Amino acid sequence: MTYSTPSQTAEKRAPSLPDMFIEHRAAIGAELRRSLSGDGSVYDLLRYYMGWVDLDGNPTVGTEGKYLRPTLCLFACDATGGAREQAMPAAAALELIHNFSLIHDDIQDEDETRHHRKTLWAIWGVPKALVAGNVLRTVADTALDDLQSAGVPPHRILLVVNRLTQAYLEMIEGQYLDISFEGRQEVGLNQYLDMIARKTGALIRCSFTIGALIGSPDDRVAAAFLESGKALGFIFQVRDDILGVWGDEASTGKPVGADIRRKKNSFPVVYAMARARGNDKRRLLSIYDKDEPNDADVADALHIMDSVNTRDYAHALAVEHGEAALDALAAVELRKRARTEFEDLIDFLLFREH
Repeated sequence: MTYSTPSQTAEKRAPSLPDMFIEHRAAIGAELRRSLSGDGSVYDLLRYYMGWVDLDGNPTVGTEGKYLRPTLCLFACDATGGAREQAMPAAAALELIHNFSLIHDDIQDEDETRHHRKTLWAIWGVPKALVAGNVLRTVADTALDDLQSAGVPPHRILLVVNRLTQAYLEMIEGQYLDISFEGRQEVGLNQYLDMIARKTGALIRCSFTIGALIGSPDDRVAAAFLESGKALGFIFQVRDDILGVWGDEASTGKPVGADIRRKKNSFPVVYAMARARGNDKRRLLSIYDKDEPNDADVADALHIMDSVNTRDYAHALAVEHGEAALDALAAVELRKRARTEFEDLIDFLLFREH
């Protein structure tokens, strides 16, 4: 499979959402609703956060996200010969853990909106939002109880539980590293890559690995999906970072240079800091030393990033990981159409606009 070169990135139209997301979306949504069907006001908060109800608890059509992690889990299970129903409890747990992390991220980053809605802490305050997030994490654990009734062998269930627990521990460690980078003018590229491998990558590669663990009895298959999942996590985060700087406001909901205004140490910033020299380096450092960068600061930062080919380099590195993700599964026997679907997924992750 051949991808566009970095210089062609802007010319390629964003691919449509791959069929696997459409195929699994309704079933994932139904399983998540079942998991969060409990009574009590804390569940009302969680159903609001998931985009299912409004502030008064009335059903509404909200933005529920792409369900990336559960979709990867179900795809891996199906591609390796398993039944989707067997992996559904794990898929739901993955999405619940992901949203638990987002609730806490919103608090830590003081973000008042997500998916075009007010966040929990912005409406109900930090204490209630913290509790709601913790409840969501616990509900994720209980969702795994259904793996046995779904027909997953006990020894496989133990592996799944272990993988998921380790993954969200790494995810939390990654969040800690991300917070520790705030306010630092220079973060090493290797430090940044280690952070995203934990914060973003851990749950994505876990999704792929768990699906394969349930779908195939061969541990070598799960190991191949783990390696492929590592590459997928990198692609996802680097593309996120590209959109955080150069994304179209109509698609992302954020203005160009949004991450620069927030002084976020994302991949483009870390790379530009490492590559810039002389006046450009001093200018970048001065921008990130300000309390609130202005329009001129953003424009200068973008110019410096362009001068060291930051966007092209980030995209090229993501393409390399796309090839690595494919190569990791080259020797694995997959169901018919699965390899083509996987190629579509990588294309989407490389060129998505939101």
